[in-house]
Amino acid sequence: MLGSSLQQDCTSVADVLSDGPDSGADPVGYAQAQVLPLRQLTVGNAALHRDVLALAAAYQAYSTAPSAGRAAATARVTKAENAVNSICPGAAS
Repeated sequence: MLGSSLQQDCTSVADVLSDGPDSGADPVGYAQAQVLPLRQLTVGNAALHRDVLALAAAYQAYSTAPSAGRAAATARVTKAENAVNSICPGAAS
């Protein structure tokens, strides 16, 4: 692989998040499909690793949230995606 360690980590995160169902057509299925691959990623950057695990947890919460809790779970996903994107612009978009 070419690029810095962080660039490689960002590419790995973006690759995982590009797989699975279409997030627009099946948001719950998409969230469920991301949890395990995100948790299995080897990420060298400590801050990114923390944010990736937080994103996996947010997706897990979203995929299991009852309808009444879906808004809070969506906000948690957005916050976690923004954290990942702050380190790896566009990776979680």
